[in-house]
Amino acid sequence: MKQLLIVLALATFFAACSSKQQPKTIYIVRHAEKLLNGDDPELSVAGNARSVKLSQILADKDIKHIYSTDYKRTRMTATPTANAAGITIKTYEPKNHDELVEQLRSVEGNALIVGHSNTVGQIANYFVGDGTKFADLKDSEYNYIYIVTLAKDGTSSVERKTYRDY
Repeated sequence: MKQLLIVLALATFFAACSSKQQPKTIYIVRHAEKLLNGDDPELSVAGNARSVKLSQILADKDIKHIYSTDYKRTRMTATPTANAAGITIKTYEPKNHDELVEQLRSVEGNALIVGHSNTVGQIANYFVGDGTKFADLKDSEYNYIYIVTLAKDGTSSVERKTYRDY
């Protein structure tokens, strides 16, 4: 009986320590079009329209977490989705992708990440494995949505779509 309890305890311990993750989908986007003045500009009219379109695209995706850098343009891009989902936007440090990716792997539920031209591809690259890596976006590119699928077995895949695909 004692040996059986030890075996069960060890099995439980190893199951808890396994690298399995909660299955989920992560949507990664660059902030929408911004005004061209100031160090921390707000969204332009086109950017506001894109942020509303993003919330419409994600309306049925059961978003549970939203992460944004601490800039007006990223928060404003995320706000319509956050309001529709009734959740608070969490801030992440754009230079610390390791911490963000660790959080994404551990939380339950689908997530939206709003970043910048030089960060969204880098975040997506954490999930492509041996696949082709994504380059940084050009200053004029605002139309990509990276869709990361995390499977329970620890594998992941990334698909890049455009807003027009929806």
